[in-house]
Amino acid sequence: MNKFERLKSDLETLGTGRMKAFGSSMLPILKSGTLLTFMKAEEYHIGDIVFCKVKGHYIDAHKIIKRDAGKGYLIANNHGFENGWTRTIYGKVILGEYEKRIIYKSE
Repeated sequence: MNKFERLKSDLETLGTGRMKAFGSSMLPILKSGTLLTFMKAEEYHIGDIVFCKVKGHYIDAHKIIKRDAGKGYLIANNHGFENGWTRTIYGKVILGEYEKRIIYKSE
């Protein structure tokens, strides 16, 4: 089981899960190596940073930038690159910790 499948399982069974995210696509909000805490939610909103699946690929921490009743949620990184539309969201980031400091907290 890879880290994405483990997080997906934790969110489905426990409603929460943790995973480190790597890369620069969410700078300056999240840094590479940030430990993220995710929570399953009843509803997701524009601006939420989510763990989802787009076009068959797991996306571990990108933002919802649009919602559409027919298409679902449009997912993008923090630099304007759109991953695509999805209806499959597993959870949203509620906390980001980097070098033992909180650098992100959802509202």
